[in-house]
Amino acid sequence: MDPGDRRSLGRTGLPVPTLGFGCAPLGNMYAEFDDEQARATVRTAFDLGLRLFDTAPLYGHGLAEHRLGEALRWQPRDSYLLSTKVGRLLRPRDPATVDGGLFKRVLPFEGVYDYSYDGVMRSFEDSLQRLGTWRVDILLVHDVDVWTHGSEEARRQRFREVMEGGYRALLELREAGVIRAIGAGVNEVEACEAFARAGDFDCFLLAGRYTLLEQGALDSLLPLCAEKGISLLIGGPYNTGILATGARPDAWYNYAPAPPEIRDRVRRIETVCAEFDVPLPAAALQFPLGHPNVASVVPGGRTPEEVRRNRALFSTPIPAPFWQALKDRGLLRGDAPVPAGG
Repeated sequence: MDPGDRRSLGRTGLPVPTLGFGCAPLGNMYAEFDDEQARATVRTAFDLGLRLFDTAPLYGHGLAEHRLGEALRWQPRDSYLLSTKVGRLLRPRDPATVDGGLFKRVLPFEGVYDYSYDGVMRSFEDSLQRLGTWRVDILLVHDVDVWTHGSEEARRQRFREVMEGGYRALLELREAGVIRAIGAGVNEVEACEAFARAGDFDCFLLAGRYTLLEQGALDSLLPLCAEKGISLLIGGPYNTGILATGARPDAWYNYAPAPPEIRDRVRRIETVCAEFDVPLPAAALQFPLGHPNVASVVPGGRTPEEVRRNRALFSTPIPAPFWQALKDRGLLRGDAPVPAGG
């Protein structure tokens, strides 16, 4: 596959690169690193043609947006696409009392959920300041899912808050031309489906739920996207680690140590990879793009070397019989579309 290839995002006509760059690591996800490394990583991605950058206020509590904006500051604005998210406002707070969660050194702000009309407008304006730009290409409602809010009742409450307030702000911003596409960035198929049925959305960034390990989105979400002209951007194509590292004992899956049954399934996939001389992470990066409603895969990176590796893996040829072997052994759904030639 060629990272320079582009696909239209939903009904917007906006061409997006099939390989993007996820900026969660720039927020010191899992471990901290310095600004120079962050700058070099972003510039490497840009130089290699990865021109879709997805970030969020959550990542390092503003740090990832600051780092991304600084690294891209003097690049021509039309030479890349920016995606960021709304739903959290960052409030100043004593750094000694801030819990960064997965982010190991964050800026002195606390994230406060706010999906209201005013909250979305304020979040968008704050992101423009951190990014140092006047417009964003894709704006996503962040984390309206059970995984984030803890229960279905809480998810429904936040969903209502979006649709009764923040959604109107998204529509106005899109109409004004300061954003070109609206959607949601979530970890659950069901959350995407709820938004798809409730409003006029262009795309969803779905993290970890349509991958070499999981194809449940084929049941109802992807048919719904096809019906409504909605594109998916696939975040977390490595399922937060294990499809990049393989089934080693310390492998991560879905932001936690991988359970035995997941490691076993990945081992069986690795056996097929070995038979066809296909790197596991290459198959993980390329698989989602077999579906016509997937516009881009958006892996993260914390070093220039990781970015170069993703770029090379994305271009690695994969023979059609490889995908069929996975299906024949029950390791890939039989109805899953596979990349061209499969």
